Amino acid sequence: MKITEITKRDENTIQKVSFIWEKSVRATHLFLTEDDMADISKDVDEALVSVPTLLTAENEDSESVAFMGIDGDRLEMLFLLPEERGQGIGKKLMRHAIDKYSVNRLCVNEQNTAALGFYEHMGFKVYKRTERDEQGNPFPLLYMKLK
Repeated sequence: MKITEITKRDENTIQKVSFIWEKSVRATHLFLTEDDMADISKDVDEALVSVPTLLTAENEDSESVAFMGIDGDRLEMLFLLPEERGQGIGKKLMRHAIDKYSVNRLCVNEQNTAALGFYEHMGFKVYKRTERDEQGNPFPLLYMKLK
């Protein structure tokens, strides 16, 4: 696996990363309706363009299979293709984020129990909960810090 920082965020690159986002969210965010997905997806491309640091993980065939976005010391997003889960890619990305970018904070949807368990396994601990997500939708968020 190769981790690469995306510096050129052209339309083709954003489409590839957005595809990973959609496949991942459909597999892990089972609490979202199709209408929720449509509403959220409107903001995804902008988030991918505006996040200060965007990295992808590529497999041995140089295909992007995961990505993460970082802003300062906060992980803003981490998504993997569903078929790549359980292969250590998320763990390698998180170690890279912690070691190279000093990531020590993140938030996760409370209903995304697989991600919550993953972040806890990586050493993060919940310190705050909100009833709504950052866009005001009724999806509780858990804010976590690295122990």
